[in-house]
Amino acid sequence: MATASLTSRPASRTAADPGEHVLRRRRKVWSYVAMSALAVVFLFPLVFMFVSSLKPDAQILGDVGSPRAFLPVGDISLDNYFGVFDRVPVGQFLVNSVLVTVLTVGLGLVVNSMAGFALSRMRWKGRSVVLAIVIATLIVPFETIAVPMVYWVSKLPTLVMEGGILKYDFGWLNSYHVQIVPFIANAFSIFLFTQYFSTIPKSLDEAARIDGAGWFTIYRRIIVPLAGPAFATVAILTFLPAWNQYLWPLMVVQQEELRPVMVGMQYFFQLNTAWGEVMAYTSLITLPVLIVFLSFQRAFVSSVAASGVKG
Repeated sequence: MATASLTSRPASRTAADPGEHVLRRRRKVWSYVAMSALAVVFLFPLVFMFVSSLKPDAQILGDVGSPRAFLPVGDISLDNYFGVFDRVPVGQFLVNSVLVTVLTVGLGLVVNSMAGFALSRMRWKGRSVVLAIVIATLIVPFETIAVPMVYWVSKLPTLVMEGGILKYDFGWLNSYHVQIVPFIANAFSIFLFTQYFSTIPKSLDEAARIDGAGWFTIYRRIIVPLAGPAFATVAILTFLPAWNQYLWPLMVVQQEELRPVMVGMQYFFQLNTAWGEVMAYTSLITLPVLIVFLSFQRAFVSSVAASGVKG
């Protein structure tokens, strides 16, 4: 009897396995179907934008409200893209935005990660108070401090080149650094780095300290290599607002050769709006955002998942 009962258990388990496997497979299929449907819904605006950029204005307005708005049918051409380059200095705007965004993201990763390291790994008096103040600044909207910031940056000292001579002057207006420096330190980035660094075992720091490593060596050789997802996430979250800046450059930059791509949008809404050129321009400035997100999406998802589980 004992032998029979022992041999019957694996049989019952194996008999139940096919049904459980089929159930899991069905759940996976339905989850993929649901995610695909959501992806299609979120892609509709992008498809409409790219398709409309190839159509003349009359056809864009005529196709609105019908499925033809999402299909490249009718009078399709690249005339809108040529018109964009004729109306605004797109190349200069793109160079300005790339320069401002790359420097803001690069310097922000260094400064904010060091601040997060100091708040999460180092022991010093008042650390919790500083972290609380950093988090509290997240509730202050940028629009409430924009005007005081304009006043203060107009009073800051700077060096200017006049006639090949370097001179000392005041005011950061109409410059690249006025679009970069105020946005290097970011409270949310510091908080994210702090939370992620806190999940790394402190025993690694202790082992490195025993071997004679200093805090900067621990940061550079231990923490940074282990925090790739956090760096990718902060890079994306810093890239988006830096690339999409409109209000601040509009307030502090009056020279056309220093303006970013978002300020260039106002060139298309003067007198008669050229909707085809608007769609072509938005397609050009959206493409870098898509490239950056697709390049870092795996690290971004893994960082968010890790923060949600451990943080």
